[in-house]
Amino acid sequence: MGRRTYCLILQYDGSRYKGWQRLPGTAQTVQGRVEAALSEIFAEPVEIHGSGRTDAGVHALGQTVSFTAPELPLNKILPRLRHLLPRDIGAVSLRYAPERFHARLCAVEKTYVYRLWNSEKPDVFGRHYRTRFPRPLDEEKMRQAASHFFGTHDFLAFCSNKQFKKSSVRTLRRLELIREGEELRFELTADGFLYNMVRIIVGTLLEVGLGQREPECIPELLCSRQRSLAGETAAPEGLCLLEVRYDEKSLPPAKVCDMIG
Repeated sequence: MGRRTYCLILQYDGSRYKGWQRLPGTAQTVQGRVEAALSEIFAEPVEIHGSGRTDAGVHALGQTVSFTAPELPLNKILPRLRHLLPRDIGAVSLRYAPERFHARLCAVEKTYVYRLWNSEKPDVFGRHYRTRFPRPLDEEKMRQAASHFFGTHDFLAFCSNKQFKKSSVRTLRRLELIREGEELRFELTADGFLYNMVRIIVGTLLEVGLGQREPECIPELLCSRQRSLAGETAAPEGLCLLEVRYDEKSLPPAKVCDMIG
């Protein structure tokens, strides 16, 4: 039996998981649950690679996953996978991918959304997906501050990994604040994100909105490369990975027979 590289799109509610990454001594990770299901389907250990490692409590609507396993018909794999996964992890689609495709290494752009419930009212049914923040915010100053993040910068000051050794330069292509009633959304698109980068950017913008910082402080923070100078890390439940994009060289459009959703 030949082997194939697969591309799987997942969505999950991260509320009860200890994050994406498989951890010793616990089954409560998204990676661990998906690997266990795939290993049962293929009757051999299957290791998956996600486009990024979401933290405990963080959600995903479009997490891309790659793995290599024996070649089986897609219409035999996906229904079985959906049956084996818990209700808070969903397999959206599955396709055959080029042999060298890797969900993380081949990604060219990611989009996250951070949802804030900016009200004193309770948010009972949204509490796992929005961070409650009842204090009034100066959104105009927050947007002024957000404009300083656009472009290519060293984002080390907005990274929680103290031992980060690789390049911390990223290109932020979009940072938009969207108000819909009592929800304030932060939508960010970049060629990549550092550990906790989105949540630290949001936490810093909230401090600007509270009048604790001026919008003009952002360039100085970026130049400092000092995590201690940036804002607090916003809570995890408001964060969701929306989409991961790839160029056609690494993941060409799928033929009808090579994809099921």
